[in-house]
Amino acid sequence: MISFESLIALLTLTCLEIVLGIDNIVFIVILTGRLDPSVQSRARRVGLALAMAMRILLLLAINWIMKLETPLFAIWGHGFSGKHLILLGGGMFLIAKATYEIHGKLEIEQPRKTSVRTTQLFSAAIAQIVAIDIVFSLDSVITAVGMARDVEIMIAAIVIAVGVMMAFAGAVSAFVERHPTMKMLALAFLLLVGVMLTAEGFGQHINKGYIYFAMAFSLCVEMLNIRVRKVAPASGAGAAPAG
Repeated sequence: MISFESLIALLTLTCLEIVLGIDNIVFIVILTGRLDPSVQSRARRVGLALAMAMRILLLLAINWIMKLETPLFAIWGHGFSGKHLILLGGGMFLIAKATYEIHGKLEIEQPRKTSVRTTQLFSAAIAQIVAIDIVFSLDSVITAVGMARDVEIMIAAIVIAVGVMMAFAGAVSAFVERHPTMKMLALAFLLLVGVMLTAEGFGQHINKGYIYFAMAFSLCVEMLNIRVRKVAPASGAGAAPAG
């Protein structure tokens, strides 16, 4: 029978897993947004399922993760461990990916390719999701280990959190697609996360609270902008013509 303490740990850890998964779901939404609409939903489900599997596997291999803290070499007096290299690689990948996507949004949209090209894009998107899931999963797994003692509680929290993200991924994707400026904001978030991960890779810790606050503030401002854009045409339509 589950104890009250375990229940509290499960609830708290689930909420934290959802918060830590925000950057992951934004990345998945951006990647799948380039696919054919008929496969976007399947790609999101596959991506989130892989994220869940990755976190559980890393959780079960926590002893190996802890060994990643051991410095492998040093440059200019700073030791680089396996974890630093993973964060550095993931951060640079996110910076490059976000920059590429932003550049694509500023250029003329290209027509959709054939179904063969769509299949290739699907495979490429899944491969990129798997690669970046490893980076996003590190913080999630370390947080889980620090908050709960039972592996069962940790796994249950991860499964519930991913289930919640799966339930809302479609709505988030549809909202982003309806509002192009939100997609640009999401890409800016990924660029910000990429810079943070790169800094972490060089041993410069940045409190994630600052990142989440900046993201929340920017999101609130953009929601107000969307509201203003909806109200402005209605006000203009209702105005009486002069003279």
